[in-house]
Amino acid sequence: MKIGLIPIDNRPVCYTLPKLIAGINSDIELVMPPRELLGDLTKPARKEILFEILNSWKGFDSIIISLDTLVWGGLIPSRRSSTPLAEILALLENLKVILKEKDCPIYAFSSIMRISNNNINEEEKEYWNMWGKKIFEYSYIADKTGFPPKTDIPKEILKDYLNTRKRNFEINKIYLEWQKEGIFDTLVFSKDDCAQFGLNVQEARKLKAEGGFVKTGADEIPLSLLSRAITKNLTSVYSGIPNRPENYNPDGIRIFPIFTEPEYKHLISNYEDISIEESVRSQIELAGCKVSNNYSDSDIVLIVNNFKNNQGEIVMKIPTEPFKGEINLPDKPFMIADVRFANGADNSFVEKLLENLNFNSDNFLGYSGWNTSANSLGSLIAGGLVKFTDNDYNKTEFLKLQLTRLLDDWGYQANVRQKLDIPDESLLVEKMKKYESILGCVNSVRYSFPWHRLFEVEIEFI
Repeated sequence: MKIGLIPIDNRPVCYTLPKLIAGINSDIELVMPPRELLGDLTKPARKEILFEILNSWKGFDSIIISLDTLVWGGLIPSRRSSTPLAEILALLENLKVILKEKDCPIYAFSSIMRISNNNINEEEKEYWNMWGKKIFEYSYIADKTGFPPKTDIPKEILKDYLNTRKRNFEINKIYLEWQKEGIFDTLVFSKDDCAQFGLNVQEARKLKAEGGFVKTGADEIPLSLLSRAITKNLTSVYSGIPNRPENYNPDGIRIFPIFTEPEYKHLISNYEDISIEESVRSQIELAGCKVSNNYSDSDIVLIVNNFKNNQGEIVMKIPTEPFKGEINLPDKPFMIADVRFANGADNSFVEKLLENLNFNSDNFLGYSGWNTSANSLGSLIAGGLVKFTDNDYNKTEFLKLQLTRLLDDWGYQANVRQKLDIPDESLLVEKMKKYESILGCVNSVRYSFPWHRLFEVEIEFI
């Protein structure tokens, strides 16, 4: 199964995580452009070379593309770029020709420009450090009331912001027309860092009304599309073949979610605008699977460590009640989404989990607890499905994936990150020894800060 992927940028979760997941199944050949061609925090992707690479891809079973990368140079450049609409339209004509010539399904995703509720311009235009919160408030009220509110945002800044939004929205509408023409097998509009109201939420409603598929989340979407491509290819390859994998279900893989706090599954996660229950459902369906309503009829159980009252966040010092129950692992294939906190694991939950969990069990399909609920769920389901659908999965690669997630989501994000003031790699190595020892991987891991900030860490096994 040969799958091409053009990621959002070169972060570990966008570039190395897909490789880890695909590596579980030796039958999956995942092809990506060289990492140095992709964008980072300060520079955009080399679009002209990526166009050449995409044009050269032949004989693939599926191709997954970040339209933000090909058109803007990445997710962050899509918010910062001052390229006029006319220039982008010319670029799109070339892209459309390339895509129409492909003889395999194309799975594409494009972002609805986010509106972060802070005065941090690290990933936004320069004026965000002064006016970010004000722009968020303007957007929220404008959508909620239907009228633009009075504001003290300078006119030239507000005009630039609204024009950038309008330009990006017009491009998304063009992609939607391409979808209707049959260019894409699946087209997803990603909606990350959102609230209940906002100009981004308003655009999402308009795209939905015109037939668009809008998904809360962002970084996990290429992994969800990888899941979708794999499940669709399995349906094609194994349909009617007696010697197909034992876990293949011609009616679709059925996943049964179990919430640790079922009475609170209607609550909304941080950075999202839908309930955790709906987030779970949408991630399962985007992956090409079905939501099961009962345990006995399911193929996979998805354990969701959800939150009471509100989702916590250790980095932002937002508390929530940690897990206090008992963990009873199923007697069938299962995966675990730890979303009680955003940006890191629930320490109480992981400590109890490690007392009960056997990494080498064929029933264990994975753990994840990174960043937003959607991020955790999408990446988790992708890795779980790759193992579940392979009778002869690579145990070493699967273990690497699980150790990476636990070292990152639990060891680093939930604990060590709070003890660092700057991205100091030598101090990081020292403080991670405790978690390496617990997980049994001392002196086999290398750490780095690829974007020279604390938000993400690169974990490599030596």
